[in-house]
Amino acid sequence: MENETKGIIDELKQKIDVYLHDYMEEKGSYNKKIYESMQYSLDAGGKRIRPMLFLLTYMMYNENYENVIDIAAAIEMIHTYSLIHDDLPAMDNDDLRRGKPTNHKVFGDAIAVLAGDGLLNEGMNIMFNHCLKNNDKNKIKACSIISESSGVEGMVGGQTVDILSENIKIPIDQLYYMHSKKTGALIKASIISAAVYAGASEDEIEKLNYYGKKLGLAFQVKDDILDVTGDAKKLGKKVKKDKNNNKTNFITTYGLNKCIEMCNSITSECIDVLGRINRNTKNLEKLTLFLLDREK
Repeated sequence: MENETKGIIDELKQKIDVYLHDYMEEKGSYNKKIYESMQYSLDAGGKRIRPMLFLLTYMMYNENYENVIDIAAAIEMIHTYSLIHDDLPAMDNDDLRRGKPTNHKVFGDAIAVLAGDGLLNEGMNIMFNHCLKNNDKNKIKACSIISESSGVEGMVGGQTVDILSENIKIPIDQLYYMHSKKTGALIKASIISAAVYAGASEDEIEKLNYYGKKLGLAFQVKDDILDVTGDAKKLGKKVKKDKNNNKTNFITTYGLNKCIEMCNSITSECIDVLGRINRNTKNLEKLTLFLLDREK
């Protein structure tokens, strides 16, 4: 079963990679440079966690994931846009992402801004086109959940609080708010939107909502741990960024040992709630444990 699960996860990642690369191929005329910039960041790799969460949740209800691979790719475009903008000099000013020079280091600040804008828009266009071809209330609602999670009351709002929190010690409730929006919102939306799309029951959606909320928190705590203990070569980005930028995070709030304990405990909660859903959740469980044990 374990090898079978790994095979499915590897298969999904490959499918997403191919879709994203092919989507940008042979596009553009006078504007071709923007497609090159967008494709550069998409092809830089990444774990594809958010689209895989969408597909694995969907597969609890329908094994034929090919008919929603476009929505999964749209989620990754939205995520990648946020990374391009996050790396800009006006934001975190990073020169390394996924082991490669950041977008603005290769294409310049202006094109990088537009590449982020372009990826966000293309993600939305993909979802609109999907809904136009599949006119169904659940599908429209699913795409709306993804859209809202990336907006001002989601990822953008969390990023705003993150920027405003530099060089000050923020209270714990603000720390949790910031990361529940900046990191957690799109993670949770990837899960909930798939369940809604597939017509899950209210009880299942409620359980998956709790799972998604906890998984987003565990993901961020693990990120903060890796920022202190991780290897920059494995991570593909600089370490100790929060310390250098004088930011409050879970490590500065709770300490390293407590954060490791929190990560284990929250992951256990995630596995427990999945076990209470009367569906085959083995693939989601495997991915959840992978996120706990990851080194990048």
